Formats: sequence, C-alpha cells, structure tokens
Amino acid sequence: MTASYVRLAESGDLAKRAEAAWDLADPCRLCPHGCGARRLSGETGSCGIADAALIASAGPHFGEERPLVGRRGSGTIFFTGCNLSCVFCQNYHISQLGEGAPVSAGQLADTMLRLQALGCHNVNLVTPTHVVPMWLSALVIAAEGGLTVPIVYNCGGYESPQTLRILDGVVDIYMPDVKYSSEEVAGEYSGAVDYWERVSDAVAEMHRQVGDLSLTADGTAERGLLVRHLVLPEGAAGTGAVMELLASLSRDTYVNVMDQYRPEHLARSRPSLSRPITGEEYADAVAAAERAGLSRGFGRLGRG
Repeated sequence: MTASYVRLAESGDLAKRAEAAWDLADPCRLCPHGCGARRLSGETGSCGIADAALIASAGPHFGEERPLVGRRGSGTIFFTGCNLSCVFCQNYHISQLGEGAPVSAGQLADTMLRLQALGCHNVNLVTPTHVVPMWLSALVIAAEGGLTVPIVYNCGGYESPQTLRILDGVVDIYMPDVKYSSEEVAGEYSGAVDYWERVSDAVAEMHRQVGDLSLTADGTAERGLLVRHLVLPEGAAGTGAVMELLASLSRDTYVNVMDQYRPEHLARSRPSLSRPITGEEYADAVAAAERAGLSRGFGRLGRG
C-alpha cells in the first residue's frame, strides 16, 4: 500500500500543504492554544519553539505498540517542545526543558530517509503538533528522495481542526493520546481546560480521515487510528467516558490501555498522582473498555 503523501508529493499538493501550515504558524494558531506567537520572527509559542524544529533523538524504536514495531522497529523522531504541560510527563526533559538540537528541513528529511533505509516500518513523529510546518517541509524533500513508508502522527490529542485538515491525506496513522474526560483535571494536570472538547473533535476527525487501524498480513500497521490511554491513579483520567467516546467512533477502534504510569516530573507534588496505579485500577480500566464494546489493542504491546 502506497503511503498517502506520495501521491500528494507527485501532484505538488504536499508543498501547498506545507505552505498552508506555515501560514498558521505566524501568528501561531497551529494548536487550540492559539497563542499568536510570531514564530517566523523568532518568538516562541506556548510550546517553547520558534521557527525551527528541534530533535532530541531519532532511531528505530522497539517499545511502541506491536503493530508499529513489527520486526524492524518504528522509526521514531522525538521533537523538542509540546503544546501540553503535563505535570507527570515522562519525557519532560524533552517536552518542557528544551532538550534537543535544531535541524533544517533538509536534515530532517535525511533523518526520515535514514530511518527507512534502516528498515523501519514507518516514520513515527513524536509530539509533532507544534512543528507541523517544519516536518511537512521536510516531508516534501524526503518524498522526492524516495520516502514511501507510512507517517505516524504521535500526539497528545490537543489538536486544531485547521491543522488536522491540512494533514488529511498526508498522515497514514494517527496515534493520539486521549488523556482525560474531565476539564478540571485537564486544566490542573496539563494546562488545557478545553482538552476534552478538543480531543473529542480531534479523534473524530482523525477517524474520518483514516478509519480503523488496518494491518498487513504480518500484523504491521499500514493505515488508521490507534489511540493511547494512560490509566491514572484514583480514576483521574475518567476512563469510562474516554472508552465511550472511542466506541462511538467505531467498536473496532484500536486502543492501548496503558498501565505504565509512574510519578515523574512534578507529579509527586500532587497527592493523587504520587503513586503508580494498582492492579485493580488497571483491571477497572480494561473493564470499562469492554463495557463500551471495545476489544482491540488492550495491554502495553496490544492485540490485533
């Protein structure tokens, strides 16, 4: 199956998508914060990034979901910065402390092509929302250089409809977190009181674009929606409502119900987040998914 963006690159439409994304970056309204930063003039947005993407690391990753990893790994590119400020972020040194080095569009394209040459099944863009113009510009170059593997949009779920529409036909696999169903919790833990409204609209648009997750004969993801939901202590994530939302899209929605929460970054300052989850809390989350009629992807590695 040919990746969606290949046809867009051949028609010249991919370059137009990149131009449209740059238009949204100054003043910046790439994400729902709509912070208005003049990023082309060097102002940093609420994400902490100006007009250049920074990369913290890139390489084959074998700790992602099984359909992404396959036999040769998922080609992850970890971008510096984030449009959320999660107090329990396990990658806070990248997302909030700015660890990473700036790259040009050509350098980023070379990274994508290198990951494909290493045999990775996909290019997995981790935290890509705030740098959409940068990686789209790089994708134009990479497609001209022979990139054909699927693009994975691995995001926190706090997305703008305008930006997602630009990505229609570009992204093959959407992999959003759906973190919370409570506005109060989202505001306190991630600085986004409108998170539930925004992520609800975002996953619906993502599903409209790519549908349910489809796999090759050997079980490798080629297109579709794959959702992550991290179970939090004391039911803070509002898992039941999250699962109902995902089931309303399709009962075949692939959801990874994740059990690996641990107190990181500022989490220990919040009593409700200061401990790992219990086995009972995880079992309750899985039961909520099952009650909603979902069955694909439970567990860290996932089932098909």
